[in-house]
Amino acid sequence: MIKLMRFILLFGALTLLSCTTSDEPNPRLSLFVGVDVSGSYIDSGHFDNSLEFLSHYIYAHLNGIGELEKPNVLFVSSIGGSENNEPKTFYPIQTFENRSVEEIEEKLHEIFPKEEQNRFTDFNAFFEQIALTIRNKNLLLRPVSVVMLSDGIPDAPDVMRDGTTDYSSIDFSPLEKLSRNITIRLLYTDATTGRSWQTEVPRRRVKVWTQDANVMTAWNDSTLFIPNKPLKEQDRFIEWVEDNVDFGVRARRVN
Repeated sequence: MIKLMRFILLFGALTLLSCTTSDEPNPRLSLFVGVDVSGSYIDSGHFDNSLEFLSHYIYAHLNGIGELEKPNVLFVSSIGGSENNEPKTFYPIQTFENRSVEEIEEKLHEIFPKEEQNRFTDFNAFFEQIALTIRNKNLLLRPVSVVMLSDGIPDAPDVMRDGTTDYSSIDFSPLEKLSRNITIRLLYTDATTGRSWQTEVPRRRVKVWTQDANVMTAWNDSTLFIPNKPLKEQDRFIEWVEDNVDFGVRARRVN
């Protein structure tokens, strides 16, 4: 009887060990994507390139290609709207799952048509809606990555002072207490605007990473991305994404 009990305990322990070591760990990342559909960004010449990049980026993350982390949740929305503080639709992960890169890009163009330009580029309203989603979905304390395709220039009454942009009025506070690991990645901006986001936007825990449009638009260069090759075999592209987009950022407090 004692031998039988020992066998049962040993078998149970081995079974539990095999499950915890062979099964893929549960993803924890909450990934939010914001697309700027203001006239200034659409007319910048980077809009189509950024949606094409985003389709590859979403597909690579959803499928865990290379070292890219699979998200537990994904929400994609526009930044701003026709009115100040206008809430926008957050398209969930199911909108993009089980689609090819080309199908994801087609869906993105459907969601963000050039003809429907936002009057305002309202980052604060976007951050508030992310915070509300995190609380409603019980995603508190999980790592959060916010990826924004935008020139980074806000156009909303609460961040304008005498006709100029007051970057210190960009408000991260709705996000600050929701997680110890929140990174905002502003892509397709320029060096001057990127510096303003890095040095002028007040923050305590939120980490900020910006990447210039001149760098971003090179993602499909023939030295990085080989046409007609499956994305899972695009090692150079995935390495480029890890080094230039998903770069690990250190926290820096800005008052």
